Amino acid sequence: MENHFTNAQRAEVLTQALPYIKQYTGKIVVVKYGGNAMINEQLKQQVMEDIALLWLIGVKVVLVHGGGPEISELMEKLGKKAQFVDGLRVTDKETVDIVQMVLAGKVNKSLVTLLQMKGGHAVGLSGMDGGIIEAKIKDERLGFVGEITKIRTKPVTDLLEKNYIPVISTVASDREGNTYNINGDTAAAYLAGALEAERLIMMTDIAGILRDKDDPSTLITEVSVSEAAQLKAENVISGGMIPKVDCCITAIERGVKNVTIMDGRIPHSILMELLTDEGAGTMVVGDPV
Repeated sequence: MENHFTNAQRAEVLTQALPYIKQYTGKIVVVKYGGNAMINEQLKQQVMEDIALLWLIGVKVVLVHGGGPEISELMEKLGKKAQFVDGLRVTDKETVDIVQMVLAGKVNKSLVTLLQMKGGHAVGLSGMDGGIIEAKIKDERLGFVGEITKIRTKPVTDLLEKNYIPVISTVASDREGNTYNINGDTAAAYLAGALEAERLIMMTDIAGILRDKDDPSTLITEVSVSEAAQLKAENVISGGMIPKVDCCITAIERGVKNVTIMDGRIPHSILMELLTDEGAGTMVVGDPV
């Protein structure tokens, strides 16, 4: 696509972004990345460009990622069928090995490499490294699906202080050395809270909270914690959106200023959210005091 911006228009865009750049420079922003935005190669490139650009202007970005589709793909190749209970992947011993291989290995390192190609300095970690995420069994029916019991932020803050982008895969361990698969949204919420992040951005494959789930023009741009409870009661927030919104509320309760659920399929949605008046997606905020 041809770019018809004049130099004056480019300068205007940059000056409009200036107050936002000032607001976020030196602050921690956690980005949860997964789902369809991860499968499309062009979108993946754009997400990494956004993160590298934020890092270059001094934002302390922490990237937390999942990789569900890649896990399912490898399981299929190995002749294992994915099973889900209440939206969570049933994870036996063999599956948790696959999860660790895919998330802490292939996906994590490919994102680190991409960020570096875009000009950022990134280091890949899993929740197991430095005991960042400690967990226990969530539900016997799910096998090695973990419930977070402890977050250690030091390995992450050490990297931020040394001016790296930490890229964290959501596998965890317990004190007995068992490995656990952790829900990516939950891990991002707990990490953002423990890091006292300014913002948490949850990239998903829907526009945000819609009053009518089939009509993107009914996007609710901002919702408080108590309004979210009301929307759940009215069934506006339903199905797979419930655990996402619950994770946003968890992050707010743990001290994150605000959380945005946004459509990761829209090019450069992170920059639109952080550096423009318009924003993107639905912002979840705490109740007024």
